[in-house]
Amino acid sequence: MWGEEWDVISISLQATGPFLHIGALAAVTALAWLVAGMVARAERTRFQVVLLLVYLSVLLVLYLTPLSISSPCIMDHRDLKDRPKVIGYQGAPMLAPENTLLSFQRAVQMSVSGLEADVAISFDGVPFLMRDPNLRRTTDVRKVFPERQFDDASLFNWTDLRSLNAGQWFLKDDPFWTVESMSAQERGRVGNQTVCSLEQMLRMAARSNCSALFTVRRPPPEHPYYHSWVNITLETVLRSDIPQNLVMWTPDWDRDMVRQEAPGFRQTSVEKQSLQSLQRKGITHLLLRYNQASTGDIRYLSLNNMSLTLYTVNEPWLYSLLWCSGVSSVSSEAPQILRDVLSPLWLMSPDEYCLIWIATDLISFAVVLGIFVFQKWRMSGMRSYNPEQIMLSAAVRRSSRDINIMKEKLIFSEVSNGVGSAEELYMENGFDCYTNQSITH
Repeated sequence: MWGEEWDVISISLQATGPFLHIGALAAVTALAWLVAGMVARAERTRFQVVLLLVYLSVLLVLYLTPLSISSPCIMDHRDLKDRPKVIGYQGAPMLAPENTLLSFQRAVQMSVSGLEADVAISFDGVPFLMRDPNLRRTTDVRKVFPERQFDDASLFNWTDLRSLNAGQWFLKDDPFWTVESMSAQERGRVGNQTVCSLEQMLRMAARSNCSALFTVRRPPPEHPYYHSWVNITLETVLRSDIPQNLVMWTPDWDRDMVRQEAPGFRQTSVEKQSLQSLQRKGITHLLLRYNQASTGDIRYLSLNNMSLTLYTVNEPWLYSLLWCSGVSSVSSEAPQILRDVLSPLWLMSPDEYCLIWIATDLISFAVVLGIFVFQKWRMSGMRSYNPEQIMLSAAVRRSSRDINIMKEKLIFSEVSNGVGSAEELYMENGFDCYTNQSITH
């Protein structure tokens, strides 16, 4: 999983690049105070030259960095396409247990345009919704069928599947930290969820006028429907009475047969292929991971009337970036979050970005130049004093309190011992008895 996630770094730079550039430029500009001070205090010319060249090189690179920054959100406002549709992957799994009827109900309440699920085939031929190969994570199979807890989910019949609880794990694990905000009634509904069939999801999608997108996992070879898994899935879809134009069919197996039986299905591919290959197979829709399609790919497919859905998009910044890229829809586990994104987080025209770039560089250059001039003036003023002048100045600034004390001692000494002793007292404390000035030794 982490191997696939590394691509998010380069993608995130498209969303944050302009702002990171301004932040880095501000930091290097502030660093000019230290650099200018070191250059001004340095006694070796070679060190001054090297330090100055390194700093100015870094500054020049930052001044020219915007030439390499590319972001789909730097575009003319008039070219922004409509807001991408949101498809609820596994319903709304942050609000209810994934792939349950309650989860899909929550997704519909979040105004999604479609529902997406992972489908498996039970041992007696009932397509049901299950993401994992086995039932351990999302059901209580360890309690009900402990000896079968590691078996493939497709090896259970529908009666056994319906006897499992598919909601208690959500209350116990609280995977998205949302259980605490639920009322007692909501927790009761969550705790009573069971495994959902494909037909139940399709009927809900039809009632809500939502598209239905699903991927089907072929059962293991020992399964009775190993060779007819496509047929049993197609029969279930047709039996659900969902309008064919709402169904996004993804299995490549027997696609020609499916097209003949259900010509209204929206043929969808989960593999990135050339446009010619997709058109030859009659495919009109692509379902890809968000890092599998660049901004250029998205715009090219859009120009050729090829719809594209990218998964899994849960963050507003990524949704905004894909919106600017022109993607038609995204699959998300967080439709409640994306519902509140009514416009891209930021959008600026090329002219606006160019103006910001030039203004930032000019301000930075003026500040750096001012700092170097000030530091040079400051250090030149300090060098105008030699060590003897500094010591004399320190002695002259002796506090008036000490001088008054000495005068009092002098008067007392004159009264007691005569003038000679007073002169000695002055000399002992570092004063000229005739000029009242400090004596610097």
